[in-house]
Amino acid sequence: MSLSLNGRRVALTGAAALTAVLALAGPASAHTEVEADKAQALAENVTLTVVCEAESASAGFREVRVVLPEGIAPADVTLVEAPKGWQLKATDDGYVVGGTPLKTGVDAEYKVKIRQLPDVEEMAFKTIDTYSDGKVSRWIELPKGGEEPEQPAPLLKLKAAAPGAKPIAPSPTPSVTATPSESVATAAAADTKKDDDGTPMSLVVGGVAAAVLVLGAGGWWLTKRRASATGS
Repeated sequence: MSLSLNGRRVALTGAAALTAVLALAGPASAHTEVEADKAQALAENVTLTVVCEAESASAGFREVRVVLPEGIAPADVTLVEAPKGWQLKATDDGYVVGGTPLKTGVDAEYKVKIRQLPDVEEMAFKTIDTYSDGKVSRWIELPKGGEEPEQPAPLLKLKAAAPGAKPIAPSPTPSVTATPSESVATAAAADTKKDDDGTPMSLVVGGVAAAVLVLGAGGWWLTKRRASATGS
């Protein structure tokens, strides 16, 4: 009887171990996770903590790019904390946090502050990780038909908005500073173009106009003098 009981225990232990192995062999969980200190719709000044798990065995993280969900503008995101030497730069559809490559095997963890969360139940923060060797991992897939995608985008579920909470006015779009190439193009289009010898084109045109006036005046003076001589 005791042998039979021991046999059952061994079988149960083996089944549990097999279940754990199969679970690990299933679809991978999100390798980028997002948490919020106030996971509630229309919450203001929310701090997000983002953790990107290192996967490469030969290179470290160089940058993390995030596509913001609808309802959050790039101008509404500010950096709170990041690895040493990393900075945040806004993009057309989100932001990039990056800088000095991290050591191999070190997770990329940083915090950003969101001015206000949208009035939704769930948000997806599509993330693209870039390593120092150029390798790119894309965690941008959304669940379909109840199936877990192979490279899922990190999701953040929100509680219902607090009573009386309202959307605040959007942040003003920051002014765009001309890049060196834009400055060159602007200068080239202005009336300061130069000819082959380096003289400003405006001066060349002005000189030609002045010469035409002088020649015209000289011709008029000569014609008048000849007429006077003929009359005498």
